[in-house]
Amino acid sequence: MRDARKPVRRCAGKTDRPPYVSVATNGPGRAIPSRSSSADAAYERRTWLSAVWTPKSLPGVRADGRLTITELAARVGLSVSPCHRRLRDLEREGAIRGYRAVVDPTAVGLDFEAVVFATLRWEDADTVTTFEEAVAAIPHVIQAQRLFGEPDYLLRVATTDLSAYQQLYDQRLAKLPGVQRLNSTLVMKNVVHDRPLPQ
Repeated sequence: MRDARKPVRRCAGKTDRPPYVSVATNGPGRAIPSRSSSADAAYERRTWLSAVWTPKSLPGVRADGRLTITELAARVGLSVSPCHRRLRDLEREGAIRGYRAVVDPTAVGLDFEAVVFATLRWEDADTVTTFEEAVAAIPHVIQAQRLFGEPDYLLRVATTDLSAYQQLYDQRLAKLPGVQRLNSTLVMKNVVHDRPLPQ
């Protein structure tokens, strides 16, 4: 029987703490998951990026993609170097896909917009792929979404005027492969346009 007065010996390297993912410190009170090829480490890193960056940083970047690193750092309360490093983390992780200018359609003469609903004749893989590739090749289709149920697709089309839209419809849209039916409706007004994703 073990003497209760003697301390219990523990094997080297053993602890009572749960096995957390190793972390590296990155400033006071902050830690980021260590870079690892494991799925757990990748998940931990995505979780960290979402928790640390989304509440403060992403809204600023989404609202104004031309913010300088210095301006962004001031908004989120970081020094420039950590801010720049974490912004690059967001880009590398795919949370920030890119930067673009939001153009006023009226300024470039493309303020006539139509919504086109497309129903396919068949929905086999070849038909879907061929249709989507053909849609992507039309520059005036500014957005295309596949839907559940009918219709199968929603297309947003921007042209100069009704005559230009009719020409596009006859020459390109009506000839899209695999299409059974197209229904169009004209946009009267954009109430919410290019809004950033909610927090």
